[in-house]
Amino acid sequence: MSTAIEFNNISKLYRLGLVSSGTLSNDLKRWWTMNILHKEDPFMKVGSVNDRSKAADSEYVWALKDIDFKVEQGDVVGIIGKNGAGKSTLLKLLSKVTAPTTGTIKARGRIASLLEVGTGFHSELTGRENIYMNGTILGMTKNEIDRKMDEIVDFSGCERYIDTPVKRYSSGMTVRLGFAVAAHLDPEILVVDEVLAVGDAEFQKKAIGKMKDVSKGEGRTVLFVSHNMASIRKLCKNAVLLNNGLIEKTGDVDEIVDYYLMNQQALDKAERLGNGSIRLEKLENNVNGIELGQDLEIIMSLRAYRDCDRVDISFDIKNENSAQVAHVSNYDNQFHLLNVKAGELYNVLCVIRSINLSPGAYTANVWIGNSYELYDWLREGVRFYVKQNETFIQRETPYDSSSQVVLASEWKALK
Repeated sequence: MSTAIEFNNISKLYRLGLVSSGTLSNDLKRWWTMNILHKEDPFMKVGSVNDRSKAADSEYVWALKDIDFKVEQGDVVGIIGKNGAGKSTLLKLLSKVTAPTTGTIKARGRIASLLEVGTGFHSELTGRENIYMNGTILGMTKNEIDRKMDEIVDFSGCERYIDTPVKRYSSGMTVRLGFAVAAHLDPEILVVDEVLAVGDAEFQKKAIGKMKDVSKGEGRTVLFVSHNMASIRKLCKNAVLLNNGLIEKTGDVDEIVDYYLMNQQALDKAERLGNGSIRLEKLENNVNGIELGQDLEIIMSLRAYRDCDRVDISFDIKNENSAQVAHVSNYDNQFHLLNVKAGELYNVLCVIRSINLSPGAYTANVWIGNSYELYDWLREGVRFYVKQNETFIQRETPYDSSSQVVLASEWKALK
C-alpha cells in the first residue's frame, strides 16, 4: 500500500504578542534573509514548549516540534490530545492554511478539509453556489459536480435551504453541508477537525458511517481530530497522540486511547495527598496489557518545589478486589534521588522485572517521600492488566513478611 501523507521533521513556531521583529530595520533584515537569500529566519529563537497551563518563559513557542510520521493510503488516523496539543495546527499545515516553519509535508492527491464551521464557504453565496465553488477549487468540472449535487444535498439534510445564503444557516446546518461537500466531491484525502461535535447525534452517526465508507469502500485517506474517544475507536485503525506540540505516542488506536485515558488523565483526576514539596507531573507505563513474564516499565517526571536531601518512591500494587498483593520500592537496588533542587524536573525509570502475578487487572498507589515526610501520594496512579502466557513457566512466588509478592525491580535516573 502506498503512502498518502508524509510529515518530515515538521515544526511550527509562533511568536507570542507582537508579530513584527520590533524595528523596521530588523523587519527588512528578516525579509531579505528569508526571501532573497532563502535562509532561516535570523530572529527565530529557540522557543519554549507549548504548555498552555504555564506562563511563557520565551516570546516564541513551538506549536509543533519535530513531527515525523506517515499515513498509508486508505487508512483512517485519529489525532488526539488535550486542548492546545497541536492537533488543529497539524491539520492546518496539511491543508496549507498556514506553512510549517521547518520540514516538508508530502500529500498525494486532492485534499478536502473541514477544520472549522463554515471553512471554505462564502457567507453571501447560497449553499448550492458554495458546492460549485468548493468543487471547482478541488479541480472538478461542472458536470462532475452536477452528478454529485443531489447526493450532497440529500446527505446534508439542508434541501429546503440549499438556495438560501449560507450566512442564514445555523452552525449545525453549516457543518452538515460542509461535511457533505468535503466527503462527496471525490477528495483522495479527507481532513476533519472537531467540527462534527456541533452536529446532532443523528448526523454524527451518519458522518462517521460516511467516513468509514470513504476509507474502506473507496480507498481514501482520513485524518480525524476529536475529543470523543468513542468515535475515535469506532472509526480509526491507528492514532497519533500529541502532547505540548510533540508526538508522545503512535500506534494501534485502542492502545493509544487506553494510554491517553489511563496515563494522561489519571494525574488530573487522581486522589492525592502530601505536602507538595515534590509533585508527580507525569507518569506513563510502556504497556497497559502485559503478559506473564514480561517487564513493566514505569517512567515518572517529578517536579521539586523546594530543596530536598532525599526522595524515595514506592508502589503498592492491588488486585481487582482492592487487596494489596505486591510492593515495589526504589530500595530494591539501593537507588535514591539525592540533593534535589527546587525548580528542577527529575525523570525516573522503574523496571519491574518479569511480572509474576496472576492474570487480571491491577492498580498501584504511588508513594513519594522519605523517612520523615510525605511529598505526594496518588491513589491508583498506575493501572495495568496481566494476560496469560502459555509459554511462561510460572515459578514459585517469593513473599515478604506481610504476605505480599516480592517483585524484583531496577531503578535509574533519566536525563
